[in-house]
Amino acid sequence: MQRRKLTIGVAAGVLALVIAGMCVAQPPANNNRGNRGDRGPGGNFDPAEMRQRMMERWKEQLGADDEAWKVIEPRLTKVMELSRDAMPAGRGMFGFGMRGGPGGPGGRGGDNANRPRFPGQENREPTAVEKAAEALNTTLENQSASAETIKQQLTALRAARVKAQQDLAAAQQDLKQILSVRQEAILVVNGMLN
Repeated sequence: MQRRKLTIGVAAGVLALVIAGMCVAQPPANNNRGNRGDRGPGGNFDPAEMRQRMMERWKEQLGADDEAWKVIEPRLTKVMELSRDAMPAGRGMFGFGMRGGPGGPGGRGGDNANRPRFPGQENREPTAVEKAAEALNTTLENQSASAETIKQQLTALRAARVKAQQDLAAAQQDLKQILSVRQEAILVVNGMLN
């Protein structure tokens, strides 16, 4: 009796695995799009569509009508763009520009044409923070770089980050001026405003 239950249990488990495998192997219902809305034709990542969907979510979350959104969207976009450079870790937290990452030894270093970019950002001109970080990273790859050169480039990077933080603070203030208290609170909770 025990053996029969074990055999039935094993057979049921194998059948469940076969069915699960068949389900996983099935292509999406719409072959031009993956399960996510940020896939373009053929299932490729589409940064423009992803950005549009993200902005639609912000519009909905903020409860903005079309008229208000025309004013809010460009200011919110500016805050989002400036936030990237104002973060103390910059791109380093993703491995970009750090020793051993794409910008480190054996990586792409100071080669501007091949510097790592997020999808949809490949053709964007590097920011002042990115340029300063890239210059410092290239210098750090040279084990014989002088302390004075490193110090100058480190100072330049810090100055670029301070400027980026000031630009972000100004953009955040500009955005706050047109928001309701509720909208401001939503953006504070979500880290877009201080």
